[in-house]
Amino acid sequence: MLCLRGRDLLYQRCRDHHIPYRTIGKLVVARADQRSYIQNLHWKSLSLGWPPRSMPHPSDEIVLPTKLLCAEEARFLEPELSNDIVAALWSPKTGIIDSHSLMESLEKDIIDSEGGDLVYSTRVVRIDPYQSSNKPVDVPSVDAADDGWVVQTFTRDAKHGDAILARTLVNASGLSSTLFLNAILPKEERLPLYYARGSYASYNGPGTSRVSHLIYPCPETGGDTHGFHSLGTHLTLDLQGKVRFGPDIEWISPPADGDETDADFWESHLVPNEKTMRDMHQAVTRYLPGITLEGLQPDYVGIRPKLVPPQAGFQDFMFRSDYSTQVLGRAGRAGAMISLLGIESPGLTSSLAIAEYIVEDMLVRNDQERVVH
Repeated sequence: MLCLRGRDLLYQRCRDHHIPYRTIGKLVVARADQRSYIQNLHWKSLSLGWPPRSMPHPSDEIVLPTKLLCAEEARFLEPELSNDIVAALWSPKTGIIDSHSLMESLEKDIIDSEGGDLVYSTRVVRIDPYQSSNKPVDVPSVDAADDGWVVQTFTRDAKHGDAILARTLVNASGLSSTLFLNAILPKEERLPLYYARGSYASYNGPGTSRVSHLIYPCPETGGDTHGFHSLGTHLTLDLQGKVRFGPDIEWISPPADGDETDADFWESHLVPNEKTMRDMHQAVTRYLPGITLEGLQPDYVGIRPKLVPPQAGFQDFMFRSDYSTQVLGRAGRAGAMISLLGIESPGLTSSLAIAEYIVEDMLVRNDQERVVH
């Protein structure tokens, strides 16, 4: 639901702020043994209801329109597809966006807002619960009447750190999200996080000259595969028509010394590797046989935060509320910290809907419950 609501909010923002985007549609392609997967996706799409806060729509309008295509219909849209592709699911509302322009527009909103501020080259070094009548130990002096969190930060080239009192704290720190959360939890309640490295390759060669849509394979399941931990090595297009493939999936372990804040460790895993190209070529030629290995070039790498380990099912988009009062052993729900965990694809599409959900649902509900109690 967040993805659907996010899609509508994102398209509307693009129109309102003149952010470049294009609705080009997506094909999920299937071999004979994968036909049931796209059939289930199609039936699910037809059963979806409109997300909360959506604009009124005609009663017969489908939330997520999709269409099952036979092999001939799929190859009419994408002539380069393999003869092994027997069916496809067509999603016409899927699009692409200039993500940099989107981030610039959000940045401007914050800067122009009353009281909004952005701080760059700054890292959080510690978070402590704050009780107005009982200051936390080993933190700079903070004097306020409300409970909350003392956030200690350090900015590059600064001689001293800073301390900020946050009455409400949103922990949206990606790979570090569980580190901050676990720092305030008892050892037996701490959450593990697993990490999957994903590589992308740019492509310049034969086999894509007539490609005009996003193309996704069905996820591989069974045997020693990773099930639904990955959307598969799919084809993406940018607004300039450049072709990329990815991401693949490679599970990695945190540093052996347990220091998950080690920037050098993570940066070393963000270096593209030529060795991944052969496996990527093997994956994409299963649905686009004209792709050549020589046309693939390592492009960039990302790391996805996983809430469950390999072969343990699928879980993402976890929203968790903790309260400074409860961490300090007191009753009540003051000083909310909302942690966003496992926000991977489609995190960007859902970003505006996530913000709406946190503000309009989680925080409002928390305030109402505080009044009741």
